[in-house]
Amino acid sequence: MIEVEVKAKVKDFTEVKKRLEKLNGTKVGDEIQEDIYFERDDIGFVKNDKAFRIRKIIKKNIETNVITYKGSKIDTHSKTREEIEVGVEDGDKILKIFEKLGFYKGGFVKKTREIYELDDCIVSLDDVEGLEPYIEIEIGLEDETEYQFSIDKIYELFSSLNIVNDFERTSYLELLQRK
Repeated sequence: MIEVEVKAKVKDFTEVKKRLEKLNGTKVGDEIQEDIYFERDDIGFVKNDKAFRIRKIIKKNIETNVITYKGSKIDTHSKTREEIEVGVEDGDKILKIFEKLGFYKGGFVKKTREIYELDDCIVSLDDVEGLEPYIEIEIGLEDETEYQFSIDKIYELFSSLNIVNDFERTSYLELLQRK
C-alpha cells in the first residue's frame, strides 16, 4: 500500500473541527497511540528515511498492536511512501522478539488522535506529547499511479479547512528529537 500523507501544524483544533463539520466530515473515533520506533545499525532506518515500529492503539479501553514498516518518501512535498502493516496479538512479546533479533528502541511517540473521514480522506487531529497540535490528512492507495492526484486532493482539503501554511514532512519522532 502507498500512504499519501500531508500534515500541518495548527494553533488548536477548534476552527478545524467547525470546518470539518461544515464539510460533512464524519468523526469515526478517538484513540491513544503509543509508538516504539526501532533501529538496527546494519539497516539504518533513520539514515535511509525509513521507519519500523510497533504501535499500541488504545480505543475505548481496548488495546491492539500493529507492526509497521514505512519506506522512503517518494517526493519532496509530502510524506508519500510505501507502508506495510500487520496486526499482532501481543505487543510485549513481539518487542522481545525484535530485541532478540538485534533491533533496539530508537524513539517513542505518544499521541491522542481524533479521527474523521471526509470523502476518501482520513483526517487526524493529533495531540502529540511534547509538540504543538498537528492535523494529518491521508489517502491510502494500492500503488503509486494516482498519488499526485491524491496529493492535490489533500492540499485542496487543507485549503477548505483554511490551512495554507506550516506544512511539515518531518515525522513526529524527528520533531521530538530536535527539541
